[in-house]
Amino acid sequence: MTAAVRMLRWSHPGLVWGFWALLLGVAVLSLMPASYLPAQIFSLWDKAQHALAFTALATLGLLAYPRQPWRVAIGLLAFGGAIELAQAATGWRHGEWSDWLADAVGLAAGSALAWRPRRLIGVPTQPAAQASPPR
Repeated sequence: MTAAVRMLRWSHPGLVWGFWALLLGVAVLSLMPASYLPAQIFSLWDKAQHALAFTALATLGLLAYPRQPWRVAIGLLAFGGAIELAQAATGWRHGEWSDWLADAVGLAAGSALAWRPRRLIGVPTQPAAQASPPR
């Protein structure tokens, strides 16, 4: 077993805390007034920010919760949609479907990044069946 795999097994609670901290940070930054954020460098920078944020969220989420990949993926897609709806409800931000699509692209990239470490850890595809207790 490589040192990276041992470290990943050891730092599992850190991955969970990191995932939730990043989720909170993305939510706060996504709902801040645009005047508090740095100016956009080019027109695609907004979409790149969405994709990068959701790449990081998906990678951390899938490593933190390796036995629940579909819950993480569906939850992050719903989170991205909720952010867009919340932005549309504010007077200072704009919700866009293309941002949600960028979130989905980031989710796919994060899933690809998390696939190999999850395979090295030996995460089963199905939860282990509970053995019946001895009588």
